[in-house]
Amino acid sequence: MKNKKIFHDGILECVGNTPLVRLKEITRGLQADVFAKLEFMNPMGSIKDRIAKYMLEKAEKDGKIEPGYTIIDNSSGNTALGLAMVCSLKGYHLKIVVRDSISAEKVQFLRALDVEIVMVDSTLPPSSPDSYNNITPRLAEKTPRTYYLDQHNNRDNNETHQMTTGPEIWEQMEGKIDYFVSGIGTGGTICGVADFLKKKDPSIKVVAVDPVGSIFYNYFHHKRIVEPSHYIIEGLGDEFLIGCVEFSLIDDFYQITDKQAFQMTRKLATTESILAGGSSGAAVWACLKLAREIEEPARIVTLLPDSANRYLSTIYNDDWLKKMGFF
Repeated sequence: MKNKKIFHDGILECVGNTPLVRLKEITRGLQADVFAKLEFMNPMGSIKDRIAKYMLEKAEKDGKIEPGYTIIDNSSGNTALGLAMVCSLKGYHLKIVVRDSISAEKVQFLRALDVEIVMVDSTLPPSSPDSYNNITPRLAEKTPRTYYLDQHNNRDNNETHQMTTGPEIWEQMEGKIDYFVSGIGTGGTICGVADFLKKKDPSIKVVAVDPVGSIFYNYFHHKRIVEPSHYIIEGLGDEFLIGCVEFSLIDDFYQITDKQAFQMTRKLATTESILAGGSSGAAVWACLKLAREIEEPARIVTLLPDSANRYLSTIYNDDWLKKMGFF
C-alpha cells in the first residue's frame, strides 16, 4: 500500500482507463455477448477528452503551440469540452465553431468554461463558405498565434485511439474479441481502435454506424457520394469525406435513423440504467442488429461516447421526443 498512488495529480490524469461492462438486460435472448466501454466516465463526460489531451500534448512536444496561443476547431460539442479542460489548465484560449443545432446543455457547459463560441447556421449547404466545415480554417488563418486542431483530418486523432482506447479494450477483453462496433463521426475513434485491434488479431471485424443523411454509408457500399441531408443526432456522420476515415479498416456499415438511435438510447436507460447520449444508443442498436444477424455466440465490443447530461432538453425530454415524432 505504501507504494500505491492513491490520488491523481490533476484532472488530466483521469482521462482514459474507463470501465468496460457487459450489457445483460438489453441483450436477453441473444447468443452474442455485448460489452460497452463507458467513455462518458472521462472527466468532461466524453471520449473526446482523449483526443483533446493527446493531440494538444503532442502539439506541445512538436513545438507547434505554446501558452498564449489560441486553439481553434469545429466540434459538435464533446471535443470542445475536452479542449476547454485542457486549454484552461495549460494556458490556451479556445475558439470553437459549432452548429446552431447543438444541444443547449453543451452550449451552457462551454460558456461555463469560458470558451469563445462561433455559432453557424446548420442549414447552410456544405459548399457555403460559412458552413460548419468551411468557416473554421478561414477563421484560423485570420487569427494570429493560432493552432487549428482539425480533428476531422488530423491523423493524431486516430493515433490517440491506437495508443489508448484500443490497448485498453484489448487488455480488458483479454484479447477475446470477435467484433468492434462504433459510431463514425470524425473517424478517429473507430479507425484508431480498428487499426490497433486488427494488428493484434486480423480476424476481428469492425462495423461502423452512420446516420441517415450522412455520406459515409453510401460511399462505403456504393462508392458514390450522395447529397447530404439534415439529421439531428450529434457526433456522428459528415457531409464530406474527411482525412481521419480509413474505409479499409472497416468491414461493414450500418445506417440508422434519428428515431432508432433515440429510442434505443432511452431503452438503454430503462433496461441497463445507463444514461448515455444518442450516439451511444446508435452503437447499441448496431450491436443488437449485428447479434441477430450472425445468430451465433460472439463477443461484441462497443463504445458509449457521452452521457445523458448533454441531452436532458432533447432525448430525455418526452415532450421534445413527441414533438419531433420520435416517441
